[in-house]
Amino acid sequence: MKRVLALLLCVLVPMTAFAANGNSYKVVYDGGSLADVKAGTGVQLFVTQDAIRVMRDKTELVSIPPGSITEISYGQDVHRRVGAAIGLAVISLGLGALLALSKSKKHFVGLTWADGDKKGGLAMQLDKNDYRGILAALEGVTGKKAIDSEAMTVKN
Repeated sequence: MKRVLALLLCVLVPMTAFAANGNSYKVVYDGGSLADVKAGTGVQLFVTQDAIRVMRDKTELVSIPPGSITEISYGQDVHRRVGAAIGLAVISLGLGALLALSKSKKHFVGLTWADGDKKGGLAMQLDKNDYRGILAALEGVTGKKAIDSEAMTVKN
């Protein structure tokens, strides 16, 4: 009985993984070469073996072949919650001071691509829970290693 159950699980689990239409993530478009999309727009990112697609509602904004990705970069924006601390300090000075010590992080991933004569790039703000999953999915389908943008040095 255990062997039958194990065999059944070995067959069903991979089937459910392949039945899904790739990995889908909700992200915020932060800027780039996509026409008619403003920064701050919520979009859907689909990562499959065939294409990396960015869609808004049911409209496909761009479909990028994984082989055309030239760079994957990631980084964080860390800042203190000063505005919220000042607002809370009006009510309670102690809580406002504690809030001023806390930090907020935003996670970003950037993609650049060159598909023949079509070149482009985009930056996305990600949810902190999806950040590592999106990087792993993009690295897996493209074969490229993501670059930490804060470790890069700019030479003038």
